[in-house]
Amino acid sequence: MKLSNRLGKLSPYPFVEISRIIAAKRAAGVDVVTFGIGDPDIPTPQPFIDRLLTASQSPPNHRYPETDGLPELRRAIAYWYDQRFGVKLDPDKEVLPLIGAKEGIGHAAFCFLDPGDLALIPDPAYPVYGVGTMFAGAESYTMPLHEENGWLPELDAIPDEVARAAKVMWLNYPNNPTSAVASAEDLESALAFCRQNDIALLHDAAYSEVGYDGYRPSSFMQLDGAKEMGLEFHSLSKTYNMTGWRIGMAVGNATMIKALFQIKANLDSGIPQSIQEMAIEALTGSQECIEENRVVYQRRRDLVVQALRRLGLKTAVPQASLYIWSHVPEGFTSAQFAARLLDEINIVVTPGSSYGKCGEGYIRLSLTTPDERIEEGCRRLEGWRIPAPVRS
Repeated sequence: MKLSNRLGKLSPYPFVEISRIIAAKRAAGVDVVTFGIGDPDIPTPQPFIDRLLTASQSPPNHRYPETDGLPELRRAIAYWYDQRFGVKLDPDKEVLPLIGAKEGIGHAAFCFLDPGDLALIPDPAYPVYGVGTMFAGAESYTMPLHEENGWLPELDAIPDEVARAAKVMWLNYPNNPTSAVASAEDLESALAFCRQNDIALLHDAAYSEVGYDGYRPSSFMQLDGAKEMGLEFHSLSKTYNMTGWRIGMAVGNATMIKALFQIKANLDSGIPQSIQEMAIEALTGSQECIEENRVVYQRRRDLVVQALRRLGLKTAVPQASLYIWSHVPEGFTSAQFAARLLDEINIVVTPGSSYGKCGEGYIRLSLTTPDERIEEGCRRLEGWRIPAPVRS
């Protein structure tokens, strides 16, 4: 049996390996504290569950759903964008429900890229931007993100010939993994660059509802001309603690939405309608859970930052997202330091190098672990002494 060449280009998905390590440790009776995967531990609000249970009893919801979702769901997404960002969307042309934002992000490359085309991908970044590009047979040009530049792409450093050849640019703010935020001016600069070079701008806004200390992230769709050049991908996963239900959305340019619909119509059968009804309840009902989540995550953020700093690690306080992005000590690579944390105090973190070359020298810690486990992890960190690095 011969497998496709593209499989040989795939690196192991980092969170699959993390899950395997955690399972092996726990099977051996080890008490592991994981700061690994960004999967909210807070339960989905009960009113959403109640709507799901009721909807699951309806026979029409037992059949194939439509790829473009219930009209009521598309209207609910448009309503939410209007209420949250003041953005007006045509629910029939500028909104497309997704089986989670990850699915839409992965499929997007097939809409805009042919073999040999070029995509602008940030580094470090969520791995799916580059993986989707590779599956489409296209090439990635990495835009390095650095701490001294606020983890923003240096657009002026992109060579003219690359800018002319590129067909899409991926951005993600609030950012995973760095937790960086982008101002309206930053997003306007990227939009102007894309307009000048006829590049589709694809913005992943999955963390827009996790902001701290009064900070509320903006939407790319709020910019004048955003609908002319791009799409924004969003998700109910982090906003409403619904990662397991797999539902998100893409909004923006009508032609681009239609293209993504065409790809999806040939590759998936849509979101189960009872889950769509659950999403309608989330988007149009009380939004109190969002603030309640922020309070929980901000408390956890403060505990983890304090523990890392007491350990001696240079750690910024994030304004948004579910992650802490911390330097590793001098003399260690990201992977080496993550391994020492796991081996010596049974704490799981994600090496920054999992997100690209520019993630080297950092680790990412997720705040989606129950409070008592966060506190236990912080106790272990504060009681540990960083060992001397092993010299080769």
